[in-house]
Amino acid sequence: MISVLKFWGQLMDMNNEYVPKLCCENIKKLLRHDDVVISIENTATYEGKIIEIGAIFIKAYLPLAKIGSIYQIKPSDEFAEVISINEMSVTLLPFCDMSGMFLGQWLSFYQSEFFISVGYGLLGRVVNGLGHPLAAGDKLTNIPYQRSLFIEPPDPLSRAIIDKPLSVGVKAIDGLLTCGVGQRIGIFAGSGVGKSTLLGMICNGAQADIIVMALIGERGREVNEFLALLPEETRLRSVFVVTTSDRPPLERMKAAFTATTIAEFFRDQGKHVLLIMDSVTRYARAARDVGLSIGEPDIRGGFPPSVFATLPRLLERAGPAAVGAITAIYSVLIENDDANDPIADEVRSILDGHIILSRKLAEENHYPAIDVGLSASRIMINVTSREQSNAAATLKSMIATYKDVELLLRIGEYKHGEDPQVDRAIHLWPQIQSFCRQPFDSVMEFNTTINELFRTVG
Repeated sequence: MISVLKFWGQLMDMNNEYVPKLCCENIKKLLRHDDVVISIENTATYEGKIIEIGAIFIKAYLPLAKIGSIYQIKPSDEFAEVISINEMSVTLLPFCDMSGMFLGQWLSFYQSEFFISVGYGLLGRVVNGLGHPLAAGDKLTNIPYQRSLFIEPPDPLSRAIIDKPLSVGVKAIDGLLTCGVGQRIGIFAGSGVGKSTLLGMICNGAQADIIVMALIGERGREVNEFLALLPEETRLRSVFVVTTSDRPPLERMKAAFTATTIAEFFRDQGKHVLLIMDSVTRYARAARDVGLSIGEPDIRGGFPPSVFATLPRLLERAGPAAVGAITAIYSVLIENDDANDPIADEVRSILDGHIILSRKLAEENHYPAIDVGLSASRIMINVTSREQSNAAATLKSMIATYKDVELLLRIGEYKHGEDPQVDRAIHLWPQIQSFCRQPFDSVMEFNTTINELFRTVG
């Protein structure tokens, strides 16, 4: 009597052809034993070899490969992800440098999708775009949970209503562009206008339980400089996901999803999480490299369609949920200060507000260089009192009025008394400037900001 028969679920012959599975009943008939107990174990390892090596990709013969599967590059401990499949080959992007790879190198199946380990042990730590410790020899503990990088955003009907203001400690934002807990807002800026400094101010002043900071495609020297700006109390409740500009495009792309997945873990614990991503533009550039490597056409500003398809799937994962909330601040680099940059335009259409940093203000040593006239928070009306909303609108109107006559004032062509609104804007301009400016190392309490706003507009 045969008690147990173990049968391999898949077999590979010398020609890499797979033998079809035989069902249990057919095996029983073949053996002519009705009392056979059969256990089929799918212990196959799907393997293949590299047949082409490109600048950032490899192609291999991998039967039964699936999109998103992870393969180990033997004999190293490096990995690659399947991003494209056709009848003849599979295209993979390595998570490592391409140096040293060769034709015929073996690939072995590792796992069906990319997971990261999460837990409270991440607090105060710096990890790379794949969720691994950035420092050599460093180890993470107390991260017992596994989460996929790619999950669906919360059901729209299950999301809580955004009705609570979020103080970030920056007067121009709290008073004139008030954010809500669970809002998604973008900071749009060219290079060299104080974007990173403003993000550091927000990190220091934001009233959030947990901060997840993603630094994507940054210069290597800037990482320590940014961390040094943060006090220890802020660092201990923060997780930093860092991938520098020299890393492979797949890792830079993954960093955005790694940071979002970590933020989702803490949100699901009932925490209010502040997710800061610097920058979405560098994520999009990495995604462009991935898309172009598999032959996608460039359709808008040199970006392939996959970039615009993945942006909503990334950005929609932030926001309020049934339990907890993720308030997200995404920085967007504007090339040549062009507000119609395709990535900036797409991100602005998805988010709940935008903060524009002005190069002109930065050149005037006006920091933070927020152009409040061009900026907007779509949630502000839901999280502020009528009095604050009216005061903010009044101050914005006076800024616009002053800007209209600024040139006339400089050349001496405006005469006092011609327009009462202009006269008032000119009279209050020093107080308005004082309200909108703030030292980078200061944090302003929310109520103090609102009281100063009321005093400024009278």
